[in-house]
Amino acid sequence: MNKNAIKKFAIDARNKLIASVTDKAGMLGITPDNCSEAITKGADFEVYKTAAGTEVTLNKKQCEQRRKLVDQIYARGFEAVVEEVAYTWFNRICAIRFMEVNDYMYPVRVRVLSSEKEGKNEPDVVTMAPDIDWDFTDKEREEIIDAKMNNRLDDLFRMLFIKQCNLLHEVLPGLFEETEDYTEMLLNISFTNEDDVIRMLVDGIDEKDFNIATVDEDGKAAGQVEIIGWLYQYYNTEPKNKAFAKKAKITKEEVPAVTQLFTPDWIVRYMVENSLGRMWVEGHPDDELKSKWKYYLDEAEQKESVQQELDKIKAEYATLKPEDIKLIDPCMGSGHILVYAFDVFMQIYENAGWSQRDAAQSIIQNNIYGLDIDDRAAQLSYFAVLMKARQYDRRILTRGIEPNVYAVQESNGINRGQLKYFGAGLTDAEKNAAVSQMEGLLNTLNDAKEYGSLLNVEDYDWELLEKFVENTDTESQISFDTFGLDETAEQLKQLIKIGKVMAQKYEIVATNPPYAGMSKMNSKLNQYVQDNYLDYKSDMFSAFMVKASRITIRNGFCAFLTPYVWMFIQSYEKMRHYLYNNTTIETLIQFEYSAFEEATVPICTFAFRNTKVNKKGCYLRLVNFRGGMEIQKRKTIEAIDNHKCDYFYTANQMDFLKIPGIPVAYWISKNMLKVFENIYISDLAISNGQNITGNNNIYIRLFWEVELNKINSNYWAKCARGGGYRRYYGNDVNVILWTSEAKSHYRTDSIARIVPEYLQFKEGITWSYITSSIPSFRKLWNYELFEKAGTSIFIKDENVLNPLLGLLNSIVAKEILNIINPTINFQVRDILSIPIKEEILSNHNISMLVDENISITKNDWDSFETSWDFKCHPLISVIAQNRVLFDNTTDIDLAECYTCWENECNERFNQLKANEEELNRIFIDIYGLQDELTPEVEDKDVTVRKADLQRDIKSLVSYAVGCMFGRYSLDEEGLVLAGQPFEAHFFEASAPVCGTGFAGAPGASVPIGEFYYKTDEGVKKCTYNPDKDNIIPICDEEYFSDDIVSRFCEWVKIVYGEKSLETNLDFIAKALGNKGNTSREVIRNYFLNDFFKDHCNTYSVTGSGKRPIYWLFDSGKQNGFKALIYMHRYDADTVGRVRTDYLHEAQKYVETAMQSAQYTIDNATSASEKSKATKAVTKYTKQLAEMKIYDEAIAHVANQRIEIDLDDGVKVNYAKFQGVEVAQEGKKALKVDLLAKI
Repeated sequence: MNKNAIKKFAIDARNKLIASVTDKAGMLGITPDNCSEAITKGADFEVYKTAAGTEVTLNKKQCEQRRKLVDQIYARGFEAVVEEVAYTWFNRICAIRFMEVNDYMYPVRVRVLSSEKEGKNEPDVVTMAPDIDWDFTDKEREEIIDAKMNNRLDDLFRMLFIKQCNLLHEVLPGLFEETEDYTEMLLNISFTNEDDVIRMLVDGIDEKDFNIATVDEDGKAAGQVEIIGWLYQYYNTEPKNKAFAKKAKITKEEVPAVTQLFTPDWIVRYMVENSLGRMWVEGHPDDELKSKWKYYLDEAEQKESVQQELDKIKAEYATLKPEDIKLIDPCMGSGHILVYAFDVFMQIYENAGWSQRDAAQSIIQNNIYGLDIDDRAAQLSYFAVLMKARQYDRRILTRGIEPNVYAVQESNGINRGQLKYFGAGLTDAEKNAAVSQMEGLLNTLNDAKEYGSLLNVEDYDWELLEKFVENTDTESQISFDTFGLDETAEQLKQLIKIGKVMAQKYEIVATNPPYAGMSKMNSKLNQYVQDNYLDYKSDMFSAFMVKASRITIRNGFCAFLTPYVWMFIQSYEKMRHYLYNNTTIETLIQFEYSAFEEATVPICTFAFRNTKVNKKGCYLRLVNFRGGMEIQKRKTIEAIDNHKCDYFYTANQMDFLKIPGIPVAYWISKNMLKVFENIYISDLAISNGQNITGNNNIYIRLFWEVELNKINSNYWAKCARGGGYRRYYGNDVNVILWTSEAKSHYRTDSIARIVPEYLQFKEGITWSYITSSIPSFRKLWNYELFEKAGTSIFIKDENVLNPLLGLLNSIVAKEILNIINPTINFQVRDILSIPIKEEILSNHNISMLVDENISITKNDWDSFETSWDFKCHPLISVIAQNRVLFDNTTDIDLAECYTCWENECNERFNQLKANEEELNRIFIDIYGLQDELTPEVEDKDVTVRKADLQRDIKSLVSYAVGCMFGRYSLDEEGLVLAGQPFEAHFFEASAPVCGTGFAGAPGASVPIGEFYYKTDEGVKKCTYNPDKDNIIPICDEEYFSDDIVSRFCEWVKIVYGEKSLETNLDFIAKALGNKGNTSREVIRNYFLNDFFKDHCNTYSVTGSGKRPIYWLFDSGKQNGFKALIYMHRYDADTVGRVRTDYLHEAQKYVETAMQSAQYTIDNATSASEKSKATKAVTKYTKQLAEMKIYDEAIAHVANQRIEIDLDDGVKVNYAKFQGVEVAQEGKKALKVDLLAKI
């Protein structure tokens, strides 16, 4: 089945039908904003002005249809009515396509949308009319002949299509209501237009996808009623996306689209076979029948006492006849579960000796029930069930049998004043009882579409209510009050049918309930769930699980497809208690996290017996098998056939009660279960709240954004906020505003929180609240706080912090957490629930290894400039560490430096891996889990970095740029300038100085123009001069003396020596990998095209975004002008200096270069020289045009002399230089960004 084609058709068809219906309404003078009045009225006609300004004349019948349409629009709104008409015709078109492909058309088997003749676009119904046995009237025959004579084939097609729909009303009234209403007026279809819905359907979806002759996975004719479900789901795609995108609550009209999710066929089979199938074969053992069910899981082996209890239950099942078993899907959608249940019921009936014809009738009347909140879904389920019955009984459609499938309806519009006219023939007592019960039912069904089948309906005397509405007594009381009484009677009859289905008990409930957090739902539904499902209110699906159990008989079965969060997380703990104490999980399949492509949540499917039996259930754990539902299906079949596979488990759910949080940890071994008999981390650690700012955009920064001198415990305090997968040390990049004003805000704001003072700046253990896989734990230091995203606990005895940290980062803790909460969210409660052997706490070897691991990971983290303890780039620091190798400072080979660094990284990596494996061995031995776990650690889980040539060379370039700006210095380790005035650390000698020197330094002559570095002892000549004006140009040619490439080459020469300069530049260029004929060209192209992008990626954190500290002034794609500045040295005149000292100079250089190129064109004799010069002129022309616009924008900002406040962070300050409007003559103003986009 080509789901992409089905999806495309459904989405396109919806949009096409809505547009068509809207256009047709406009031709009746009806628009989204107005329903026009008639401009002329006659006895049998009315004239209206259309949306196009023309006039349309309507006959009497059309006028009445239009009035009904207008009434509906006033009552429900234009958009809702148009949507209803569109989906009504969509359902009918799809149904007719299904019927014609399968030769099910009524009353004559003729194709209506297509032709049996391949390649023929004209539908057979058009070709054959009027010679079809449809009982055409004389007038209809005349219209057909006239249309054919005048080649009005689309008009003829529309007429015949509507005729067919009316004929189908005789046998499928639930889908094909009589079209003598406004829906007929709004239908506009064509078979000649290739872009119309009909051709889109016939040409776009392969006919075999509708054909019941298509074989299933077992090679048997199975039918493709499944396609109805996919069409329904995909039709809802855009409404679903629209509803999710809005911030407001989900309305009752949006609930169907938001919660609709089609159940894959094989999972439907699993659910039905392990509920309905199980009930039957347990009471009527039949291996031959059971062998037909591919997804049936046999009973696990039980203790003798348990088996005796089960035998009593099976004896009850043995008394059941096929017609006794009622199955309901209370969230039936398009009826997929009901359709397969029909097949299983048919097998059961045949096994009991019934004929297919009699069985088909009985199944519809006695066995299958369905409810949904959506009228569209009910129509499709109704159709799907009857089409399934049609496979077994060719005359089922003419027998007048109606399926028990309904859309929940509201009683709001019922005229209760008319109840007094019902009940003719009943005694006064019966009538009074009937009125009372009817009032109760109407009260219950008030606003019923808000709640759907979650509604609890009292089990009234339905036979009495049916008699009550059957007869009326109005002969002596005809009045205005009795107007519409027949309509009220029909409405009441329908509500009684629905109420009865909602109230009665069932042997089987099988459903895929809606998945939607209650926080997004409207207030009425929210309140109803609060009042009736308080302990199960986390999500709609959990409320439906309990509802299903309540409407199932004792010892009946419920089967579901749901998200699997209920199995583990805290908010569903009461849900688990309910299941353990009231039901017995018989079978469960837990799927791989992202296996269900149609859902956005991890799911499971399961069946439970609706009574508590202390028995083992069967479980399949497919979480490690990636590749979508096809892989999951294959692995399920393998496990059913071979229970010895390593992902098939049996477990007694009562054992789950021994584990904190009582998760459905069915795979847990006996040894692991014993682990939970120890003390818990909660006995050794505490947690009391968390810091929540209420507005991270204001109160949280990355440390490199703010002034270095303000990072302290009273201003910008260091703060753990989780981060990526990293153990022991790292991810320390955040600061939180911790002024007295900020702390006051945290205490008083309704959203914000602040931890008690005794937990502020206290050592502990921290981790990321949300992870992508397994959690990683790090030490929280006494100089930092923590925030919500960096969940933390604090150890009562600091001496046991290391053992606990080691345990948490071990394979043992990983396995325990996978039992307690195998999701990606790890709360404090989960960590505190980890059991701990007391001998761990006094194990000196563990503490030593953890100390070493912290040291190793800190050294790794501090090797990169996004660490606040970064000292010097490792490709420089290795020189001092290997003086024997690098004894000649004028000739240092950078390649050898990299080799030293690579060796250092490998040594660190291998040592950490060895330590972690040793810790795993220790913990495995202590916990006695040698049979369950091995100590090996995969390379991907070792959280220190190996050397990476390109990454490390790029970081070296970044460090060099930092030295150019004075952020770093070759004369001092760590950060130098980060918010302080340039003069606080550097000065430039403007005249010879001697005597005592600067700042009390010994007397010495200071050459003019040299830069000096201030120290506590005095001054020191800079090894490498920082840029004086905080502007470093990046041009495609070397126009400036402080050109970034020349400055970089100078830096490389100073650091690694003059002799090896060219060798080292070649090494750098090769590592960078950019284009260029020489190493300098490669490096220049890197600065022009990639440096800023890499810088943004380096200075970014997930959740915070890109926060660069070097800002790139960029004129645009032509590389006309680029210049870097350092945000910590920015002042109000920086932009002005960029413009006058660099941009204008660059323009002059480009103009000169263009003149030179033009001279070459005019005078050169070589064709290649002229061609090269011509390309250069083209480039320079584009650059000058770009720089001209850029100059206008930068002039505007320069005149404003904008100040920035480092406390505001990069995001706020960066935005001050973006979106500058530049006026254009005769055009809309152009918005120009001064800085490159981040």
